[in-house]
Amino acid sequence: MFLGAHVSVSKGYEYALKQALDINGTTMQFFTRNPRGSKAKALNMEDIKKSSLLAKEKGFGPFVAHAPYTLNLATYKEDLWEFAKDILKDDLERMGTVGVPYLVVHPGSHLGKGEEYAQNRIINALNSVIKGDEKTMVLLETMAGMGSEVGYTFQQLKAIIDGVDYPEKIGVCFDSCHLFAAGYDIKDNLDEVLSEFDKIIGISKLKAFHVNDSIFPIGSRKDRHANIGEGKIGLEALKRILTHTKLRHLPFILETPGGIDTYRKEISLLKDLIKKEESR
Repeated sequence: MFLGAHVSVSKGYEYALKQALDINGTTMQFFTRNPRGSKAKALNMEDIKKSSLLAKEKGFGPFVAHAPYTLNLATYKEDLWEFAKDILKDDLERMGTVGVPYLVVHPGSHLGKGEEYAQNRIINALNSVIKGDEKTMVLLETMAGMGSEVGYTFQQLKAIIDGVDYPEKIGVCFDSCHLFAAGYDIKDNLDEVLSEFDKIIGISKLKAFHVNDSIFPIGSRKDRHANIGEGKIGLEALKRILTHTKLRHLPFILETPGGIDTYRKEISLLKDLIKKEESR
């Protein structure tokens, strides 16, 4: 199992990796560029080489990149749709160069046009960008279903994956808070949720997992992350997720409130719980 957190690469990939190691992480996630904008920092090949060598030396798990929040592959607004496609294409090329296997993307919001329209729009966007030779896989993140978000049901994600020309280049990233908010009972019925996902999409498509507690109860459709053990999902349920035989090989990423010092405490907490569970 790989456990880490979201860190910044603004000072370089080697610096970010050292920060991840400093909080006892064994994987990490980062934004490909400004999460609220479009500007991307030029790649430093020497920095990339150093981070790659350090990751190999430390037995570090896979890097996980996250596309900026400004991307909306479902929008009906042509300029924003073209913008989203351009950014996604550029990010896939950049992350391939860095050696990042996964790029997490929020599927998008239909902005009043309806879910079927949004799914088709996302499919068309992905088909215009993905050509089959990419080194980085796009991971569609499970969403909470706030506002006009799509991707909050397994059926919606399946429709998108089934519609793309290169489905082998598409995977899924679970988010515990989002799943719970969308109505999937990962707290008391984790096995049933995983079985449903396996039946609809296939468990092999699950490539990464965002580990967050939830401020709001199940089915709230509200995306509000809570710190580990301080929300409605709870510590015991999150422990079951991290130690589940069908999940424990995944990179688990913390996206909880509080920043790097909080991540250090939560990684320590979760590792202690996992160690106790495995020693039973």
